[in-house]
Amino acid sequence: MNSVQGLLAASVISIQNSCFIYPACQNCFSRLILDSRRFRCLKCGCTGEAKDASYRYRLSLKTADTNDLFDITVFGSCLDPFFGVTAENLQRYIQDFSQLSGETNAESFTRALVQAVEACFIGKRFIFGL
Repeated sequence: MNSVQGLLAASVISIQNSCFIYPACQNCFSRLILDSRRFRCLKCGCTGEAKDASYRYRLSLKTADTNDLFDITVFGSCLDPFFGVTAENLQRYIQDFSQLSGETNAESFTRALVQAVEACFIGKRFIFGL
């Protein structure tokens, strides 16, 4: 998105999924395919070491204004102030938690994160640039 074409004042009704960060290509921001050692971008062909993958926020919301419902997805660093850290750091925290707790899927951490995001966004009104 290069320029804002309109503004929408809407309230968040729900969070559409629990995946708030994703491994992103540094060239085109598409989701990377990760295996244990390497990453690959299907869109632009970029490859590299899995440990060097960048992460980006992606928050899918169901919103409503006074007349309509909207599905809105917010990407990138504009979400840093809401999460308090960059997507890179949040991913690192999730990995560290998994290792320290001995959990293989970090399910309890994910559940707590979803609850925190819901408390931050659901029922609140925001102005979205479209």
